Amino acid sequence: MENKEENQKALCKHIPYLLSSFVDTFVDFSVSGGLFLPSQNPSLDPRNPNQETPLSLQTRYPAPDRLIAIGDLHGDLEKSKQALRLAGLIDGSDKWAGGSATAVQVGDVLDRGDDEIQILYFLEKLKREAMKNGGNFITMNGNHEIMNIEGDFRYVTKSGLKEFEDWAYWYCLGNEMKSLCVGLEKPKDIYDGIPLNFRGVDSEVLQGIRARIAALRPNGPIANKFLSKNVTVLVVGDSIFVHGGLLAQHVEYGLERINEEVRDWISGLMGKAAPRYCRGRNAVVWLRKYSDVEKKCDCSMLEHVLATVPGVKRMIMGHTIQEDGINVACNNRAVRIDVGMSKGCGDGLPEVLEINQNSDLRVLTSNPLYQSKHKSYLDADRKEGLGLLITESGSKQVEVKA
Repeated sequence: MENKEENQKALCKHIPYLLSSFVDTFVDFSVSGGLFLPSQNPSLDPRNPNQETPLSLQTRYPAPDRLIAIGDLHGDLEKSKQALRLAGLIDGSDKWAGGSATAVQVGDVLDRGDDEIQILYFLEKLKREAMKNGGNFITMNGNHEIMNIEGDFRYVTKSGLKEFEDWAYWYCLGNEMKSLCVGLEKPKDIYDGIPLNFRGVDSEVLQGIRARIAALRPNGPIANKFLSKNVTVLVVGDSIFVHGGLLAQHVEYGLERINEEVRDWISGLMGKAAPRYCRGRNAVVWLRKYSDVEKKCDCSMLEHVLATVPGVKRMIMGHTIQEDGINVACNNRAVRIDVGMSKGCGDGLPEVLEINQNSDLRVLTSNPLYQSKHKSYLDADRKEGLGLLITESGSKQVEVKA
């Protein structure tokens, strides 16, 4: 009898936290386009069942049997899903179908498009589904994530601002619901410290701007929930991933150190300004020395950088749109995968990079004209879906999926 009463008391004690979890789920569903995020850990503290998994960023991973690299998404949910389906990572119901594959998205989810929050939720859902199925989905910071956290909204769309304004409405409504529950700490005002007006800002977009600042500033709810989990530099097998590019000084500074410091900055532990290696033309998220097709890739510099990271033989990067699709330079050591697929940024047809267990590269493309466009370079005897990406020497073998 005593045990029964103790169990009842324990249950009653946890009710406020269960209510808080319900409210969070309600808000997530309302702002994500109707998604329920799978639970991350069934052994979480019952007093806070919706808590985030303790944040420990991993910088280096062994080579998986199948590795998929996805370029910049820029707020286009439809094109993002097309790329994921192209890679076989999601099924017709938008659920993880990649099995034990590892997927890397190289950053720039934000700006230029209207579905930024929905993409963040969708990728988070895939992360959790992949983990439960033996796979892995890793997201990275691009220059546009860094810009938005710093409050630089030059590339935001009006619909993108409206999406954040709607998010703020539901988030604040959830906080009001939590504030009515005895036993829960009163939620903080997400607008604390944000001016009511900004000089020169049209009243039509004012609330969207305030909401975007609240959500994405260091320690903001969206920044904490999603962007603090991103890595800025990543090594998977013999490939190193970065949004812009790496210099020797970045490697010397420390890849793990970069990831930890950017995470801490996003979490509100290091002031308002981004770390110095995230700002300026030579920043890890801004560098174009290896990706600008109009300027010859600095292969000697790239060789030197790769030589300082044991076991790595190529750098995979986004940031700079490749109008002719995914391509390589410097004897396959520079791999450029930003195809400008977002409607707000080129509206290119989706392409993704696949690396198999033998470290062979292959482009998966949705462009039905691709083969005819490059027919003089393709091996007519090759089997559909097989081949290497060797564009530099005149061969670009691809798998075409309508």
